[in-house]
Amino acid sequence: MRPIYLDAHATTPVDERVLEAMLPYFSDKFGNAASKTHSFGWVAESAVEQAREAVATLIGAGVREIVFTSGATESDNLAIRGVAEAYAGEGNHVVTTAIEHHAVLDPCRHLTRLGFEVTVVPVPENGVVDPERVREAITDRTILVSVMLANNEVGTIQPVEAIGAITRERGVLFHTDAAQAIGRLPIDVERMNIDLLSLSAHKIYGPKGVGALYVRLKDPRVRLVAQMDGGGHERGFRSGTANVPGIVGLGEACEILSADGVAESDRIGELRDRLYDRLVANVSNLWLNGDREHRLPGNLNVSFAGVRSDALIGALKEVAVSSGSACTSASLEPSYVLRAMGLDEERATGSIRFGIGRFTTEDEIDRAADAVAKSVRALRVDSPD
Repeated sequence: MRPIYLDAHATTPVDERVLEAMLPYFSDKFGNAASKTHSFGWVAESAVEQAREAVATLIGAGVREIVFTSGATESDNLAIRGVAEAYAGEGNHVVTTAIEHHAVLDPCRHLTRLGFEVTVVPVPENGVVDPERVREAITDRTILVSVMLANNEVGTIQPVEAIGAITRERGVLFHTDAAQAIGRLPIDVERMNIDLLSLSAHKIYGPKGVGALYVRLKDPRVRLVAQMDGGGHERGFRSGTANVPGIVGLGEACEILSADGVAESDRIGELRDRLYDRLVANVSNLWLNGDREHRLPGNLNVSFAGVRSDALIGALKEVAVSSGSACTSASLEPSYVLRAMGLDEERATGSIRFGIGRFTTEDEIDRAADAVAKSVRALRVDSPD
């Protein structure tokens, strides 16, 4: 029997509708979108612009404000490093939080080596950033605030609209990594005062290797210094031949979410609650990590007393789960996100992240819960403690 996939925060399978939309652009419609002199290029360019419109519609942006990239990591780097270089004459201070993805934290560390100052705002135990702590961190030298919309490990949804109001009031640019939130939460860049937003296709049932960065065009018009030079593609922000099949896939994935995202999130949220209730009923001494209310519908992060996550994951041969971010999955160190939230070592080393997705069924949830309960009980019996 095929293992049950509950790691949707790491990646998602490509939806068949997305694959179907992409396939012609590998063969018959293979043109370069930058080729302006013949129909092959025109067809490819039209497909790219249609996808750009689909992405823009999903987040309430203008079509010309969408820049295609290789994924959210590149988008994060382009936003943070690009703003830092463009506004270096106006300030040298960036504000972020302790639970950001490495795709944000590492570029911020890079900036410190260039002489920038970075303030890392702490978070409380529920993992929800206090907007007032962000306000307090902003100085007259601050040029950018970067706070993720939803956390990739514990699923906490951040008060981005409140933070956006603060940054707009202070005249500071606001970037959010929305890789986990896109399509799962309603996003309106205008209402939320977001100036830059990063997203990735493979988190929303699209292909790997393609993403986008929203860059505000007015009120304010965001300036960026490109991090890759070449042919001046994507308004000069991101040179390189467009990945037309991938971009088409991202566009189709966004169109599906625009139509069905609300209903899908409701269903997935019910499955998440079903999983949690079944675990609580069958496993003693477990903790929910993160905020119960302000969290992604498909996220469940729990710790089991007396059980290390690596041992539990090893025992769950029939269930694909993780202990945190995919990019740190090989590390045996406790999650830096959970430690930043103030969790002790037992909880931080015993956490399991369940990521429920579009194709998860009730039967899979029930079987996974039973398998986890059985494995936890067995590991506790075998524990030398």
